[in-house]
Amino acid sequence: MILTEVPVVTAALEAAVRAPSPHNTQPWLFELAPGVIDVVLDESRVLKVCDPEGREARLSCGAALLNLELAIAAAGQSCDVELLPARDRPELLARVEIGPRHRTTAAERRLAAAIGARYSNRRPFAATPVPAGARYAVRQAAREEGAKLVLLDEVGLSGAVAGLIRRADHLQTLDEAFQAELRAWTKERDSRDGVPAYAGGPRPSGGLLPVRHHGESDEAREFERDPVVAVLTSPTDGPLAQVRAGRAMQRALLTATSLGLSASFYSQPMEIPSARTVLRSLLSESDHPQVVFRLGYGFPGTTTPRRPAASVTRFVR
Repeated sequence: MILTEVPVVTAALEAAVRAPSPHNTQPWLFELAPGVIDVVLDESRVLKVCDPEGREARLSCGAALLNLELAIAAAGQSCDVELLPARDRPELLARVEIGPRHRTTAAERRLAAAIGARYSNRRPFAATPVPAGARYAVRQAAREEGAKLVLLDEVGLSGAVAGLIRRADHLQTLDEAFQAELRAWTKERDSRDGVPAYAGGPRPSGGLLPVRHHGESDEAREFERDPVVAVLTSPTDGPLAQVRAGRAMQRALLTATSLGLSASFYSQPMEIPSARTVLRSLLSESDHPQVVFRLGYGFPGTTTPRRPAASVTRFVR
């Protein structure tokens, strides 16, 4: 039997490619053997300017890994996961071995159903407050994966981090190499990767924080002045921690989606090492910040395209 025709494998791969990634670069490959799916970092798709060490790319692969696991569970199978299984092959980030039958839980079904509905909503959010129950659920989702989610308005850091995000955004605006890379990944409507101009959102004309603008439209809209900003942190840093943080990020995002919330990233301070250091000091913790994103009730938008699962899959003995 052809491996990609096994229903559980097909479902897992189609879910995996729906993970978020910087500039929608989709920096993953999947290697298949009977009963095994390997998640591999595609180093050719690591952004050389804003992600030279591949940190964001590994976060994305961690998110793809969680999608794989949830899709396998939703299909009624169990799986065993090993992270960084080969010391001599650092680009091999995870090995997933599909196991025997599994009784799918309600939580697994709910999160698996959210995979196709989740997308980065780069448009203004409504002024509707995010209720305490939803805040707790998203924090708990990150905690389940060994990470911590800090909601800045709850710890009095919204203003300080907003200033840091604005400064980092300004630095990237002045960086010609960064802007050239951003333009290169702003794609036409029929592209299977990158961020289409229609999904890039309007130019911000106001609001507390700048949302990265991918499109070339002159449309300007005012964004929310009091966004709920979350920082996901991990106890350690490095490739293994980044893969785990990517899983935590995705579980939090899928939980938010299942609750009717939208999200989009404030990647600017994470892509400038000095800003990331300042952010860590502002949090006054030993933990390492990995992701910054906003949460809220967004108006309906569209998902960004993905390459077909078959185009990022290869077979190994």
